[in-house]
Order: sequence, then structure tokens, then C-alpha cells
Amino acid sequence: MSDDDFLARQFEDHRTHLRAVALRMLGSGADADDALQETWLRLSRSDTSEVANLAGWLTTVVSRVCLDVLRARRSRSEVSLDDPDRPEPALPRPAAGPEHEAVLADSVGVAMLVVLDTLAPAERLAFVLHDMFGVPFDEIAPIVDRAPAATRQLASRARRRVQGATLAPADLSRRRQVVDAFLAASREGRFEDLLALLDPEVSLHADDAAVASARLGAAAGAPGLERELQGARAVATAFSGRARAAQPALVDGMPGAAWAPAGVVRSVFVFVVEDGRVTSIDVVVEPDQVAALEVVLVGN
Repeated sequence: MSDDDFLARQFEDHRTHLRAVALRMLGSGADADDALQETWLRLSRSDTSEVANLAGWLTTVVSRVCLDVLRARRSRSEVSLDDPDRPEPALPRPAAGPEHEAVLADSVGVAMLVVLDTLAPAERLAFVLHDMFGVPFDEIAPIVDRAPAATRQLASRARRRVQGATLAPADLSRRRQVVDAFLAASREGRFEDLLALLDPEVSLHADDAAVASARLGAAAGAPGLERELQGARAVATAFSGRARAAQPALVDGMPGAAWAPAGVVRSVFVFVVEDGRVTSIDVVVEPDQVAALEVVLVGN
């Protein structure tokens, strides 16, 4: 078996997965097939003898190709990924057609596809790879040229947009009620009520500015805050007596809260609510991260 035949066989072993990634990234069977062709070209030109995880390597390559396509769409300019001075080995591929888009729509949902098309390229990539394919953020981060924490924020924002666009108004109202109840219990220091509103495996993520701010407040007797907390009791302890000045807000279209003295948003509390309980809270204070969020104050 020649080297090209061996590579082609390896590529075929991973084609189904790679095409699934490209379809959800690009939303088009034709574009997905083009991305696969480009991925094959890059594989055929690369020395992969030292690659321990070829599936991961190929997923990274097809993701980078798709990111280029998404950015090209947004800028309305064409980006050539080919080397015109080098012969290109051809890899047979199935013909694209409307049935590919139909399969994608059935598996993902038309509403989600519409929302995915509104996301920034890096947001869409982080969301698709992490939420749909379980790729860890530390592996996605180099693809989008960001730190893992910032990559997680990209996926979180995309997730909120998708959920906000696909949830029924009644579901949004129920989530609003949970967040409002959490804020009230937090302000009043009702520890047991906080526990009841939190999922047992709830996680809290605070950025460095939030931790630093809480540390200053702790010197005056206010509750402290850790970068990462896990579990209902730990999160309830951190929030009991906190958020006294926070007010309800819509954060990327989803129920959340913000501290906004004189109407200027200084910090944001991002909630994820599932089955009537809070499963995740992000405390965002870094100015750049706050500015990246769409925050609408809705009053008390």
C-alpha cells in the first residue's frame, strides 16, 4: 500500500466525524464537503508520523478551515486556502445536495441553524466543538487564538443566544422567576432557600477582576469569592448576603443580573437554569468581558 493510499484510508476512517463537525460549523453540505477536501489536502502535505491522536489533529484542521470560511463569509471576501504552485492530490467525495441540508436541519433544528448563522465565527466554533462534540476548551483555545477561560466565555455566550432564540416564552419566564428568587434569597441571606434553588452540582466561575473586587470587599466584612466553586453548599455560601445592589437583566437574551451604578454596567451575573434550578453562574467584572455581553437592565 502506498503512503497516499494509507493516508486516504486513515482519512476515510474519520470522514463521518469530520463531516459532521463541518456541517454544524458551516450549515451547508457543499461548504462542508469543500472543507473536507481542504482538510485532506492539508493531511496529504503534512508529516503526521509524530501525531499521536490523528482524530484530534484532523478535527483541529477541519475546524481551522471552517473558521476561515466563516470569517470570509462575514467579511464578504474570498479566502484561498490552496497552494496554487503545488499539485493537489484529489480525494473522491460524495456529491452535495439538498438532502445534506435536510439531514442537518433534522439533527440540529432549523431554529438553531438560524441562530448559529448570527454568531461570530469564534463563538460558533467554540459552541459547536464543545457543546456538540465535547472537545475540551484547552484544545479549542489555540484554534481561536484565545485563552481557555476566554474560549469558555465564547461558548457560553453562544449557548445563551441559542437557548434564548429557541426557548418558548413560558420557559424564559420560568427561568426569570428562578433567577429573581435566587437574587432575593441572596440579598436577604436565606441560605436554605439558596440551596433549594441550586442544582447539587452547580458550578460558579468568577473572572480575576471579580475575585479581586470580592477580596477588597472581604476586608470590610463582605463575602469572599473564589475563581472556581463547585457544589450547591459552596455556591450558596459564597452568595449568601451578596448581590445586594444587583438588578435583573437580560444577558445575551437570557435572564441574568447586573450591578449598574448610575445605569453603567460594571459587573454581570450570568445564570444557566435547567429544570427549575441554577446549574451554573458566571461572575463577570473584567471590562472587556462585560463589554462583550449584551446586557439589558429590566428593573426590579
